[in-house]
Amino acid sequence: MLQIAKAAAVRAVLLGLAYVCLISASLYAAFEIRFDFAVPPEQAQLRLRLFLGVVALKLVALVGFRQFRSLITFFGVPDLLLVLGSVSSVTGILLIARFTAWAPISMPRGVLLIDFLLCTCLLCAFRLGARLFRERVLMEKVNGFKPATPIAIIGAGAVGASLAKELLSSRHRGFKPVAFFDDDPGKRGQLLHGVPVVGPPELIPSTVKSRTFREVVIAMPSAPARRIREIVQLVTGLHLKVETIPSVDELASGRVRVSRIRPIEIEDLLGRDVVTLAQGATREFLHDKVVVVTGAAGSIGSELCRQIATFNPAQLVMLDQSENGLFFLEQELAARGCSSFAQPCVADILDGKRMEAVFGRYRPHIVYHAAAYKHVFMMERHHFEAFQNNTLGTQRVAELAARHGAEAFVLISTDKAVNPTSVMGATKRLAEIQLQALHSRVAGPTKFMAVRFGNVLGSSGSVVPIFRQQIADGGPVTITHPDVCRYFMTIPEACGLVLEASVLGQGGEIFVLDMGKPVRIFDLAKQMIELSGLRLGEDIEIKYVGLRPGEKMNEELQNHSEDYAATPHPRILKFIARPGAIDGVAAALARLEALGAASAKNEFAREIHAMVPEYTPHLD
Repeated sequence: MLQIAKAAAVRAVLLGLAYVCLISASLYAAFEIRFDFAVPPEQAQLRLRLFLGVVALKLVALVGFRQFRSLITFFGVPDLLLVLGSVSSVTGILLIARFTAWAPISMPRGVLLIDFLLCTCLLCAFRLGARLFRERVLMEKVNGFKPATPIAIIGAGAVGASLAKELLSSRHRGFKPVAFFDDDPGKRGQLLHGVPVVGPPELIPSTVKSRTFREVVIAMPSAPARRIREIVQLVTGLHLKVETIPSVDELASGRVRVSRIRPIEIEDLLGRDVVTLAQGATREFLHDKVVVVTGAAGSIGSELCRQIATFNPAQLVMLDQSENGLFFLEQELAARGCSSFAQPCVADILDGKRMEAVFGRYRPHIVYHAAAYKHVFMMERHHFEAFQNNTLGTQRVAELAARHGAEAFVLISTDKAVNPTSVMGATKRLAEIQLQALHSRVAGPTKFMAVRFGNVLGSSGSVVPIFRQQIADGGPVTITHPDVCRYFMTIPEACGLVLEASVLGQGGEIFVLDMGKPVRIFDLAKQMIELSGLRLGEDIEIKYVGLRPGEKMNEELQNHSEDYAATPHPRILKFIARPGAIDGVAAALARLEALGAASAKNEFAREIHAMVPEYTPHLD
């Protein structure tokens, strides 16, 4: 402590000496400038007489405005205002003395004005110089010198300006903005932090050589995905490296800074605007409730837990077989301050006694059922396991929810349940049928509903991480067919839909997000190759392997037997079908269960077809 006190005292003395020198120089120069460097003897005597008093008065003002406690190498607008306030207060006192004709400190008005301007400028220049020394010299010594890479910034708005300011003031990052591109014609030809705004991004091809940049940063976090996609196609076609800044949600939350540049991900190029879901009703629905999420360690389940945790539930029960996945999820939520209500629970949804104990202990208000087997080709070879987990698991968890008086049960389904051609899709469709039949029979408070979505970008086993690994391995990128198409959505978007549906649903519905137009898998692979800085056909090949059993060329959103109904949200669709009799559904599921794992796939598929006539099985 003594050493710290001594260091602070030395710093205060040195800073005081610097301030004394600057204030003295300002006062001396003010007299010289006012009298054209020929100060009359009487004014020279006045200057000498007032010298110590004015310096002492300004030092007191600087102390009062906390300038001796400020970190000298950090200087911004708040510090500028404090410096201005301290100098203004002293100048105000001297002006009052001047106009009240108090002879001992009556200074000429011109001297007062010049001294005010000079003193303010000198003090600010001193602070600014210390800041530049830290940014340009000290930081380079600490982080090492990096040759500045010239970059172009697309987006000359507030975010782009903040990025340029950050990069220009932090030269150790190794980036130097040399050009802005923006769609606003009013900004063309202007300077932003000394960097010219060239024009719209379409001028990049004609500008890249003269500006000598090889990297582009997209600083438009709120721009439509369609526009981002156009810009990325333009830039990658010129073989420029393209990066972006964090999303507007990340920036608004304060989790990341605008200078945290990252590579463009395929999620940024969804091809449509991400659906925004209202959170007010969801917050009211989940606040202070006991919520169970099955399959909590998976891609969808874990994101559901993250989003639910932000709505302050009374308890969040994260249920999964994977103790490893639950461990990391618990650690993540604990780091966010959610350990008081986030409870991991290792359990198998097919273990009746264990699940009965879990529901009896926690008595959940809301259940989000995300536990499922989802890989089409894998489940095509394990038909009974798919049926057990996807259909019987849903049946048993839903009946538990009804028995324990849950308010809502939400099944995470898939677009592959629509006119299915795979065992996985058919078993998820059976789960939907069972759920609707259960809703029509149960007289209790539980609302049963399902939510379908398409392929979730970035989820485990989806095409994006597979393509990414194949590109990293040097290819080839494998695609089933050049014309195969899929609907895509992001993980946060998919989970937001689930939470919204639980609020909108009255029971018996199947909700689907309006996902726009389906995306060709070939186009997706081509974009990922280009985003990696490689060329299709030269660096990476695409190989067609043919459709595997259970896979379709195109996915659908609605079964022929389902009726469409509007919802309060314009981008959420609701389908309602006439439910089957619960006894008939239960009997059919019992017959399938009785066939067992040893049953032939063809026999099992025909039995499912009897329940799901739209199912087109791939028979051995």
